[in-house]
Amino acid sequence: MSKKAQGQHIFLDYTAFFPPSSFDGNQMLQLMQEAVANSGAREVHAHVENFDGSVSPLGFAAAVLIDESHVSAHCYSERGLLAIDAFTCGTTDPESIVLQLKSALEDLCPTMILMQEKKVERFLLPEA
Repeated sequence: MSKKAQGQHIFLDYTAFFPPSSFDGNQMLQLMQEAVANSGAREVHAHVENFDGSVSPLGFAAAVLIDESHVSAHCYSERGLLAIDAFTCGTTDPESIVLQLKSALEDLCPTMILMQEKKVERFLLPEA
């Protein structure tokens, strides 16, 4: 049986993510919101939590909910780890969001290493 996807999900995993010390989840959220706006998707909510290391590991978690799903980022600052995902299930191609984020992050932290980039089809349906 052949299948048709109604959505796409892209995952990015970075190491050696050590941006300038002024960069935190607020700036990441702003980059994500700009990428979403430029993609044509409609933002419905955005939130960020910066972690000071007292309870959760130092870093942040940021999410932009869109009418077609979400874009999120999670960072362990002291370990230089950054994970990003973009999931859309409508007409927006998550690749446009991811390309803008990759470019902005490479400018910000040129020494970071993209360890994994994976695109997965989601909401699989049988083709008629």
